[in-house]
Order: sequence, then C-alpha cells, then structure tokens
Amino acid sequence: MFISVNPFSGAQLGRYPLDTPQAVEQKLQQAAQAQKAWGQTALPQRCALLVQVAQVLRANQARYAEMISLEMGKPLQEAEAEIEKSAWTCEFYAQAAPGYLADMPVASNAADSRVVFDPLGVVLAVMPWNYPFWQFIRFAAPALAAGNAALLKHANNVPQCALALAEVFEQAGAPQGLVATLMVEAASVAGILADPRVAAVTLTGSTAVGKLVAAQAGSLMKKQVLELGGSDPFIVLADANVEAAAAAAVKARFSNTGQSCISAKRFIVEASVADRFVAAFCAGASQLKLGDPLDRSTTMGPLARLNLRDDLHSQVQRSVQAGARIALGGHPVDGPGFFYAPTILDHVTPDMAAGMEETFGPVAAVIRVANAEAAIQVANATEFGLGAALWTADMERAQQLARRIEAGAVFINGLVASDARLPFGGIKQSGYGRELGEFGIREFTNIKTVWAGPAR
Repeated sequence: MFISVNPFSGAQLGRYPLDTPQAVEQKLQQAAQAQKAWGQTALPQRCALLVQVAQVLRANQARYAEMISLEMGKPLQEAEAEIEKSAWTCEFYAQAAPGYLADMPVASNAADSRVVFDPLGVVLAVMPWNYPFWQFIRFAAPALAAGNAALLKHANNVPQCALALAEVFEQAGAPQGLVATLMVEAASVAGILADPRVAAVTLTGSTAVGKLVAAQAGSLMKKQVLELGGSDPFIVLADANVEAAAAAAVKARFSNTGQSCISAKRFIVEASVADRFVAAFCAGASQLKLGDPLDRSTTMGPLARLNLRDDLHSQVQRSVQAGARIALGGHPVDGPGFFYAPTILDHVTPDMAAGMEETFGPVAAVIRVANAEAAIQVANATEFGLGAALWTADMERAQQLARRIEAGAVFINGLVASDARLPFGGIKQSGYGRELGEFGIREFTNIKTVWAGPAR
C-alpha cells in the first residue's frame, strides 16, 4: 500500500493498493504488444500523440499543479511551471522528432549506405518525486516519438502523480498499454527489468540506487540511462557582476526547496568579492517566504519528507562542527510541515559535509578561493559531475574555463537548467547517457547501419 502524505500539514491524502503480480504481468504484456504496433506507426502519428498530451496537460494544469503541491510540497507557481514545461517539451518533440530521427546517408563504398534509428522496445522508467511530472515527461516524450513504450515505476510518496501520468496519456488517446504506471515497491524493479519484454531502463535518482540498477541492467545486457546525484558548483570570479550572481544564486539553490540534482550546491567564490557575494546572497535568501505551497505568496515549501530534513540538518551540524560559519538559517523550522530555514554556510572547505556530500535541500555552502585556477580545482574535486555555473565578465576566458570543468553542462552567467533543445546528463558519479535534445531521443534507439550493394 502506498500512502500519500501532505508534507506541509502531515495529513494523509490517500492510500493506494499495490499492483498484484497478475496486474504487473498484464501491463508488461500490453506494453509489449502496444510497442510492436507503435514502432511501426508512422512518425507523424506518433508526434500527433505528443501534441494531444500537451493539450491534456494544459487543460488540467490547475488540477495537476495542485496535486504536485499537495503531494510533495512544491509551491503552486513552481508546480504550474512544471506542467507547462512538460507540455512545451511534448510540443517541441512533435516538431523536432522528424529531423532527429531522419535517416542519415553516409558516403561509403556502397551504392547506398545510411544510419537509421529503430526503437528498442519497452523501456522501464524509474523516477523520483522531486519533479513528479517533468522527470517522466522529459524521458517519455522523446522515447515515444522514437517508437518505444514506457512503463513508469514512480517514487512511493507520489502515487497520485504516478496514476495521473497514466491518465494523461490515456486521455490523449495513446494505444492501450503503451504508457502504464506500475504500482510496485522498489524491490520489484529487478524482476521487472529482468523480464525479456523490457528492453532498457532509465533511472533518475540517487547514485546508490543508480549503481544497483546499473549492475542489474548490465548483467542482462540491457541499455540504461542514469541521471543521478549532483553537487553542482556555482563559480563566481572577481570580475563577475556580483549582485546579479547573488540574485541568481537564490534561485539556483532554493527553487524547489533545493530538492534538485542540478541545484547549485557549492558556491565557489574568489576571496576578493566573497564578502559582497555572501551579503547579497543572504539578503536575497532572507526574503524567501515559507508557508503553505498552495498560497501563491509562498516562495519556498517544505521538504518532501521528514527524514530528508533530518539528514540535511545533520550535514549542517557536521559542517559547523568542522569550522563552517552560519551566515543565515541553519535550523529546522518549528511548527507543522517539514520546513528547514534557508541556510547559507560560509567558510566551508571541500572536506566538510556541505562541501563534499550532496545536500538535497535549502542549504548553500560558500567556499572561498584565491583565484580562478583554484576555483576550477575545487569545482572538479568532487565525485559528481552533473552541472556547473560560471559567473564572469570575460567571455573568452569563460569559454576556456568551461572546457576544464568536469560536468555534463556548464552555464555561463546563467542558471543550470534542463531544456528540451539541449542534451542533459552527467559524468562520474552523476551517471551516464543523455536525455533531451538530439542526443537524448536517440538513446533508446537501435542506431543501425544499412549498407546496400553493390560495392563501388
């Protein structure tokens, strides 16, 4: 039984039974049958489904946004933006997929040789709670356009959103079984992945869980895309617009209550401007309003679960004990809801908990460095490699430094964000493979060479 709990009030929102083994088997069989036909469906028809999905999302935006806010605590305006982003991404792929999936003629010794992109089959999607609609849509839109089927195993604490996603595709007119939600515990993933009808897996989640799924999929020789943890650096060089960087830092760290793999977490600042940056950063963060996610004046909601708040506070305490200074916050908020005060730790060093571990919540770690060279070294001194931000006025140097930052994406003078037009993913312990863009849509395809003779 999955129990949905409102992290703001603690009230139980609903109880949802797990799928029986028979129900799981039926969904697997339906997905396999639906995918065979879907893979042979003309691409314009597959793209037309995505247009319908976008329309369903927008038509139900208010209901789905409220569902997100109630179930995982995201402020309502952020939840509405998540639904809109999901809808826009479906429309983007409806337009872009024909170009991305077009045959690629290649000159060779053949009379004709080309690369074609065939679907892999049924893809299992293991998804997290922090962006309960977007995380699935960003995978499903390109995967379905490419001719695959999608089975969703969502996080246990967002069962309403999980079921609503299946509803979206049903209302959009998707063939029966092409997209289905599996109401199963995490322990069931290995058995589902081992089923011969499942061709591949995509997972967004922690590095620890990613390693387990990678080992299972690897032993089965099944394709996998993993988007895992992050400890993204936010580098502020001495020549940057410090006030603009600090204003962006508030959004980069505290949006979604800091519960994002691509949130900026380590703020690496040249010492000569560090005092200015910290003062402006604290001033901006102190303006955040904590409260009911359904109240439109709320700008930061609660953490999604109590244990997340406890873990975060432990990281803060361990960092302070090691010498970090609390510039703002640093404590749980009394009263109902799993709130943690917006927190900025100054004089953090890379060996402290806040400088080394992924902090999944509203805690920023400011690390002071002597110069740009030291900033790059500190930025790369992590097991993660998802995103990075670099703030500087020298664009020529920025391009050079960006090449040296070990991350899947570097944003210069801007916030790290996922965008359907650009590939998204990480390196090192942040995973491998790409979502979105031209590269993402091809992850779950058979990139097939077709050679036609006679040889020249």
